[in-house]
Amino acid sequence: MTSARPSGAPAKGPGETAVSDRPEIVCICGSTRFAGEMRTANLDLTLAGVIVLAPGETDEVVTPEQKAVLDVLHLRKIDLADRVLVVNPGGYVGESTRREIAYARATGTPVSFTDPG
Repeated sequence: MTSARPSGAPAKGPGETAVSDRPEIVCICGSTRFAGEMRTANLDLTLAGVIVLAPGETDEVVTPEQKAVLDVLHLRKIDLADRVLVVNPGGYVGESTRREIAYARATGTPVSFTDPG
């Protein structure tokens, strides 16, 4: 992957937004086992005036084909974000989340963690 953002937009540094007169856009990433923690982070950020992009949620069983579609869709959410927030209680980061982190970094999107430990 290259360091250019797929959308052609320039990479953004910490605290910068592509458009300065709009709220920051944050994409939440994390394991589905932390759905409750991601909902809490979503609410906290939203109440702070942030536009939040989060993983889709369902109580239904997701087929492998649906998971593949959702994974690609989440990468597009990262493309839209000014930064990524990884919700990782106890420092846990699963395989899908590791791929999302690598993608964000490769495209110049800053990444932060709820548990940097």
